[in-house]
Amino acid sequence: MKRWHKFAIGSAAGIVLAGAALFALDAADKAYPPPLDKANAVSAEVLDADRQLLRAFATPQGRWRLKTVVTDVDPQFLRMLIAYEDQRFYDHGGVDVWALGRAAMQLVSNGRIVSGASTLSMQVARLIEPREGRSLSAKLLQLVRAVQIERRLSKEQILDLYLTHAPYGGNLEGVRAASLAYFGKEPRRLTVAEAALLVALPQLPERRRPDRNLKAAEAARQRVLDRVAVAEAVGDGEAERAEGVAVPPRRMQLPALAAHVAEAALRKEPDVLKHQTTLKKQVQQGLESVARAAAMKLGPKLSLAMVMADAQTGAIVGEVGSADYFDASRSGWIDMTRVKRSPGSTLKPFIYGLAFEQGLVSQETIIEDRPADFFGYRPRNFDMSYQGDVTVREALQLSLNVPAVKLLDAVGPSRLMVRFRRAEVRPVLPPNETPGLAIGLGGVGITLKDLVQLYTALANRGQPVRLGDGVTGAPAKLDGEPLLEPVAVWNVADILSGVIPPAGAPQRGIAYKTGTSYGYRDAWSVGYDGRYVLGVWVGRPDNSAVPGLTGYGTAAPILFEAFAKSGIATTPLPRPPAGAVRIAQSELPISQRRFALNASGLLVASGREPAPQIVYPPEGAHIDLGAKAGELSPLLLKLQGGRAPFRWLANGKPLPDLSRRRTQQWLPDGGGYSKLTVIDSAGRAASVGIFID
Repeated sequence: MKRWHKFAIGSAAGIVLAGAALFALDAADKAYPPPLDKANAVSAEVLDADRQLLRAFATPQGRWRLKTVVTDVDPQFLRMLIAYEDQRFYDHGGVDVWALGRAAMQLVSNGRIVSGASTLSMQVARLIEPREGRSLSAKLLQLVRAVQIERRLSKEQILDLYLTHAPYGGNLEGVRAASLAYFGKEPRRLTVAEAALLVALPQLPERRRPDRNLKAAEAARQRVLDRVAVAEAVGDGEAERAEGVAVPPRRMQLPALAAHVAEAALRKEPDVLKHQTTLKKQVQQGLESVARAAAMKLGPKLSLAMVMADAQTGAIVGEVGSADYFDASRSGWIDMTRVKRSPGSTLKPFIYGLAFEQGLVSQETIIEDRPADFFGYRPRNFDMSYQGDVTVREALQLSLNVPAVKLLDAVGPSRLMVRFRRAEVRPVLPPNETPGLAIGLGGVGITLKDLVQLYTALANRGQPVRLGDGVTGAPAKLDGEPLLEPVAVWNVADILSGVIPPAGAPQRGIAYKTGTSYGYRDAWSVGYDGRYVLGVWVGRPDNSAVPGLTGYGTAAPILFEAFAKSGIATTPLPRPPAGAVRIAQSELPISQRRFALNASGLLVASGREPAPQIVYPPEGAHIDLGAKAGELSPLLLKLQGGRAPFRWLANGKPLPDLSRRRTQQWLPDGGGYSKLTVIDSAGRAASVGIFID
């Protein structure tokens, strides 16, 4: 047989054998794939609205293993890692043949292992499929697994696995967990010294733990900095400068914010690994720091809760369910933001808002604060004293009980409850009871979250929003009528923004109201600016009395400090809407100078049955409705007295419908002088002349 025939036959046989070998290897690879599915077991994370870590949960095995990808870490750390661990990482297929040969020659010539040949791919293989001992068979399996992994994953994906699973001592795994534990920060921005320590620890994580073996950690970091390839990766002089930086001697706790929201997130989607919430990390940190400090002052068994919400979107940006989640003496596991308690005087602003809206009073209307009997119900003030004649403004600012009950009697408790339903809030009445006058002083049950939802209307020109649940929620503006009209809302805010802050608290430009429930069981304070509402509750979870507990003395200081520590700049309260004005008492209509009711529940002035009086707009007023801009806004008309139904006339022309309400809206045809007239069912009339600007 000729030589070329033999060569051809031999070549064909070699190709067949090589093909058979490759086929066998491919079949073996498919039959025994690397256990990459084990790499998916990572810690669940709860994130804020900007995807910052709020809280992490250990794996079922008790490991802090936070999923990490290349984009999560400082690029300089990656350069140092590859320079120190696997310089030809991007060139080999899982096994560095040159490094293996060098290690073998050093072993033969020195009789011991001088340098390793383990690639990052081999280390990943060991991390996801750990083996006891360092036998030759275990090392051979790592070689095979590394090749298998390289066939399935990109280089970046392999780095992701290393960054997630690299051991850092104790139950810390992965670069993110280590960076948070040793430096208190995410690894996106690392110094050279920090990066060198994170490169050094995984080789012997238990021996080099800085919280237990500081000298060993310093020496290991030094070895990384001394490596020529590392020095080249970080630049001239950077390695030398990093040598003088101290190694952190202690391990810090991983972020553990928003315990109750985090638990709710896991219950809602137990199979999800990353839960994004509507919270803001800066706000949450501020509220929790205030809660911890307040709990120390409050004493044992007392808890507190806070909810801060965006009044425009309904997103909860900060929430504290208890003073300390892990404090059993305070029942810290109970989320007190969701528990119904008596709100004390915190519902009074809505009573006054209804009274303003119906034209019953103005801010400077005189109202009596004297003992009164409402068919057997005898409200008393918190301090058991009475102020006599006060203005409506003073009555609300001082949170006087008798004036509030008088106004609630005039507007009607059922009407107040209907308004609450516009905000999708349904306070709970005592069993088998209908709405009565006691609801104005806290005779209902309401949660802190619902109370904040009500107050979003006061911060949002009367339009409430539906609060989310802090986890994902579906915050949205509520459809339908506003809780209160904008002018009434402005009057309430104008009064509450003038309430004196608690001792030592700075004036922050917020409107706020306090409340104390019957028997000193609950202390409340709710404040708002032009964008955010913050509610605070203090009390005992078991509903026991706490002598000396008050809204103004206990909850209000926490409210002001929490606003300050939230890190959110104060947004000015909304500007007065068209028609909003504070009228001096001497300029009020006679019927609004003093609030009084006759035996039939009708408003009276100077002891006479009232004729209709136009409360707003006042005679001769110049009112800016946008006539100069060419887009006129409607004007709110208010009257007091008279007998329904009412007929309104503008410049002698009747408005379309009769009305039984004491408020009406009128859209002028244009600017200039107009005359408004109202006629009641008894034929009595009242008129005012005004100027539309």
